[in-house]
Amino acid sequence: MSGPRVVVVTDSSACLPVALRDRWGIRTVPLHILLDGVDLRDGVDDVPADIYARDRVTTAGAGPDDLVGAYRNALSYSAGSGVVAVHISSLLSGTFGTAEQAAEQIGSGVRVVDSRSAAMGTGFVALAAARAAAAGADLAGVAAAADAAVHRSHAYMVVQRLDNLRRSGRIGSAAAWLGTALSLKPLLAVEDGKLVLAQRIRTVSKAVAAMLDRVCDVVGERSAALAVHHVANPQGAAEVAGALAERLPACEPAVITDLCPTLALHVGAGAVAVCVDVDPEEFVRP
Repeated sequence: MSGPRVVVVTDSSACLPVALRDRWGIRTVPLHILLDGVDLRDGVDDVPADIYARDRVTTAGAGPDDLVGAYRNALSYSAGSGVVAVHISSLLSGTFGTAEQAAEQIGSGVRVVDSRSAAMGTGFVALAAARAAAAGADLAGVAAAADAAVHRSHAYMVVQRLDNLRRSGRIGSAAAWLGTALSLKPLLAVEDGKLVLAQRIRTVSKAVAAMLDRVCDVVGERSAALAVHHVANPQGAAEVAGALAERLPACEPAVITDLCPTLALHVGAGAVAVCVDVDPEEFVRP
């Protein structure tokens, strides 16, 4: 499509590779890392590679000024076609609530979508919106494409250490056993926008095998877009991606990326995650 079109905005938690962002014209608003009193913008400022191992470090969502500025610029670039903003789950970050307030300041030209996920779970929703925009859909159509992608999204993660999860406070009902289950390697899932305990497993290898089984069960014989994230564990991510390629031949090879610092901080070194977006032409909602 030539000429103005709807612009898609997301946040840095989507972990979208630069090539995909550039190809589909997706704009990114940084989340924040507060390290020893210094505010670092995820994806903009230099963040220490071992940020997940640092003390006195916290994360914060995108601020209202960041979001208002990004939405206004995107709306201007769209020549009034509109903006669809896709953000990390409202149950994992305050960014979505701030985004709604920012959109209200600007008006009906901005639609905000809760991805109910994180990492490429959010990224796949943003990509679905961007593809609809590129195909010429109007604001309502692009927002509808994003909403539909939310229901196709699945995300799973294996963590090797519990310290970061214990500090993060984002594990919900699993918090009770985090203090004592020192030998467990939990398989986590994003369900209804929350990070939850999917299975208690004793070894990393068995946890990874269980994660692969869950992904394969979700996809079945269909095609799907896949992303593998990791925190300082490229070999583990490559092995997971290889296993997925072998077991899911109908799918394109998985995108492999580092988990962004704002998320890595909460899960720690060694973590490996898989995000899935089932092919929309084959997806049937339960």
